[in-house]
Amino acid sequence: MDTLVEYGDVLAAGFWTTIQLFLLSAVGALILGTILATMRVSPIPALRAVGTGYVTLLRNTPLTLVFFFFVFAYPKLDLIRFPFFTAAVVALTVYTAAFVCEVLRAGINTVPIGQAEAARSVGLGFGQALVHVILPQSFRSVVPPLVSTLIALLKNTTVAAGFSVSEVGSVIPLLNEQGEPTLNAFVWIAVGFLVLVIPLTLVQRSFEKRWSVAR
Repeated sequence: MDTLVEYGDVLAAGFWTTIQLFLLSAVGALILGTILATMRVSPIPALRAVGTGYVTLLRNTPLTLVFFFFVFAYPKLDLIRFPFFTAAVVALTVYTAAFVCEVLRAGINTVPIGQAEAARSVGLGFGQALVHVILPQSFRSVVPPLVSTLIALLKNTTVAAGFSVSEVGSVIPLLNEQGEPTLNAFVWIAVGFLVLVIPLTLVQRSFEKRWSVAR
């Protein structure tokens, strides 16, 4: 408790940065992942190829290398220079989007083919059927794996500490410099992540119960 009392403000500031990283990256990953999922199931071969290539590349690339690219390699192109925080958000977004895409694609495949045929029979195009008929049903069926992906994203934010982002992962070396036992820092960070993950789990269960009744 002495560590919490003395360094509570440092831990709070670190977790606040972690929460910002998570929220921004989660929104970006959900949007980009949905776009990629629509590309993966598109009737246009070129779009399917781009979506497949993106997912294959990012899912098989370590997150650390994605961070290295956006923090160190991308600025060498002299296009747009990101602050470290923005680069971390972009890295987490493009990496997590590949996993969100596959989760949504699996959900799309669970929707009976008759739903798409019925949508076409009333004059809806592919995009309209996807937005109004298929995606809403697929989101309902993938709530557990989608929340698991977001929980993994929350934990992946600690990688940003190695790239000059002052999130909670950077608190450990700071406390070590002050002579605090490493175990104390790990314990309080673990407790903090537990506090952050529990609401996500409760939201998942709430949506599962609500949508299972609706279906």
